[in-house]
Amino acid sequence: MTVVAAEHSAEARIVVLGDSLSAGYGLPAAEAFPAQLEQALRQSGQAVRVINAGVSGDTTAGGLARLDWALAERPQLVIVQLGANDALRGLDPEQARANLDAILTRLKREETQILLAGMRAPRNLGPAYYTKFDRIYSDLAKKHQIALDPFFLEGVALRPELNQADGLHPNAQGVAIVVRRLLPQVRELLAGRP
Repeated sequence: MTVVAAEHSAEARIVVLGDSLSAGYGLPAAEAFPAQLEQALRQSGQAVRVINAGVSGDTTAGGLARLDWALAERPQLVIVQLGANDALRGLDPEQARANLDAILTRLKREETQILLAGMRAPRNLGPAYYTKFDRIYSDLAKKHQIALDPFFLEGVALRPELNQADGLHPNAQGVAIVVRRLLPQVRELLAGRP
């Protein structure tokens, strides 16, 4: 019993606070982003548990409302992957910014490592909207001096072979590309090197 407890406490914990892109919409649980990330980290020799705190359809407001629950896991690293639904619904970018800012402020207070996963607004919303929205992530990363992945779906978005039939959610191969791209950054953050 003691060995198991010690082994469990030696595991690093990562929480992925996100929407359907991290929840694994349309995929078996083992193919969702958190599960694939955990497998990749374990294969690289890291004792880690990645907790899927993704909720399909969630906005930045929903993520903020669930933050206490996510922090109950006492993670060493939180990957914040929110904003896609705010943009798809055309919600005010300033509200998304305020919600994300509040999430990051709280995470900084908890002294956890943070990786902010950026999102881009659909271009059909017009340049005034998408310019304002897209800038949120780099601005907040700079303000809070945290790690940034500029676009979570980089290399996957708009590629039919890497997405499900809806054209919005990555398939297992698309998720694998996101994991491979983020893996070095996640490993650095777990080692305490932002």
